[in-house]
Amino acid sequence: MTRVVIDGRTLSYDDVVAVAQRDARVVLADEVLPRLERDRAVVEDIVDRQVATYGLTTGLGTRSSYALPRDELEEFSVRTVRGRANAVGDPLPVPVVRAAVLARLNGIAGGGSGVRPAIPRLLLAMLNARVHPVIPEVGSIGASDLCQMAHVGLVVIGEGSAEFAGEVLDGATALRRAGLGPAEPGPKDGHVLCSASPLAAGQGALALHEAAAVLLLAQAVTALTYEGFRANTSPLDSRVLGLRPAPGQSRAAGELLALLDDGELGDPRHARRVQDPVSLRCSAQVHGALHSALDFADEALRPELNGCGDNPVVLADTGEILSSGNFHTPALALSFDTLALALTQTAAISAERMRRLLDPAVSALPANLSPYGPERSGFAPLAKTAQALVAEIRMLSAPVSTDPRHGADAVEDDSTNAALGARRLTTMLTRLRQLLAVEAVVAAQAVDLAAPSALGRGPRLLHRSIREIVPRLDDDRPCGVDVEVVNRDILGSDDVRSALRALVGGAS
Repeated sequence: MTRVVIDGRTLSYDDVVAVAQRDARVVLADEVLPRLERDRAVVEDIVDRQVATYGLTTGLGTRSSYALPRDELEEFSVRTVRGRANAVGDPLPVPVVRAAVLARLNGIAGGGSGVRPAIPRLLLAMLNARVHPVIPEVGSIGASDLCQMAHVGLVVIGEGSAEFAGEVLDGATALRRAGLGPAEPGPKDGHVLCSASPLAAGQGALALHEAAAVLLLAQAVTALTYEGFRANTSPLDSRVLGLRPAPGQSRAAGELLALLDDGELGDPRHARRVQDPVSLRCSAQVHGALHSALDFADEALRPELNGCGDNPVVLADTGEILSSGNFHTPALALSFDTLALALTQTAAISAERMRRLLDPAVSALPANLSPYGPERSGFAPLAKTAQALVAEIRMLSAPVSTDPRHGADAVEDDSTNAALGARRLTTMLTRLRQLLAVEAVVAAQAVDLAAPSALGRGPRLLHRSIREIVPRLDDDRPCGVDVEVVNRDILGSDDVRSALRALVGGAS
């Protein structure tokens, strides 16, 4: 079984996917526990000296001016968890829960939280034993994921609910069946369990990993459409693009050319038209913008995944605990909104490319790609499904980082909705992959009808894979099932994705 080493500094999206979706085992790097022990010593010293410190010796939010009695600090930690477990809705999927717990564990491992080492040790054991806290899907406004991560804290203290071995149990029972026991939180520990934005970071990491894969799929499906349409590749020429080097477009163009390599279309003289529709001609510009949006999201997410989002933070070198704004995630939320808009642009031109293939006046192929001509529907009804998918994707692309802010009176007066921004990306990516499957099914038929003498490597791979499981359209038949099987067995295939990555490797 794969191992992922947690050190608080180097957690990657591949690591998150390995733990969240492939059950990789998690271990702490050797330096983590000594680091946590040094931080904890500062917390104990501050408590012993009764220094006024937010969330440790004082209350939280609007009660930050209230000094907590020394003998109530442990109980205050427990009340902090109980009082904030207020999320509602359906439980988040297990992979998302695992990603969130992993992100919180890694954030703690890097230092700065001051938590008792027993807490991260239990979080790690829960991951490895597959004890999954039940976290309702709605509750974060992006000023830490307090109301949702508190449900993880409940299980840590032996309360709440958790899924174990396919059964939802009370937290104490789930821990016991896994051979674990609850932790006893000390001062500050309850707040640490609820703090930072690990849900936004964990689900965001899963979304960015999938978004990069879906972009590659969009490139490959576009290349297949190019073959069926007999598109002109001169707009992909590096000399053309160099005259206006928009972000990402040269990378996207290089990948498209790499996918088309070994076919006829690399030479624009094999194109059927001098000037193609914008949805084909400007694919590199649109997909390049998605590349750029992914880069922006990556820059915003990695510090969140590998940093300390606590407030306050512990500085072991000086023995201080300082107030912090590291829990606030405006750049992350903005990057998720930007990525959502870029995905919508990618979806829109996919649907338009597919519509161009159906139009004989533009494609010079039979109407609706039916070999029988106008007395058959061909793929025309599938265009409605494509538009329905685009409509849903567009709806989900509405920015969430600009919503009105509200929190604790006069104190917590700004928030970001970063967790919501990450969660809607999951649905958008599901719909975009379905839309690309629609285009792929139609483009494969266009290739059959156009019958080019040689396909590029990427289109050849996709066309062969599609025809192994979906026959070409002869007479009218239900095509939704074809789309679903292409989405699941080809666009969702790790083998296909790996093969496509190998084809574009030198161009990325």
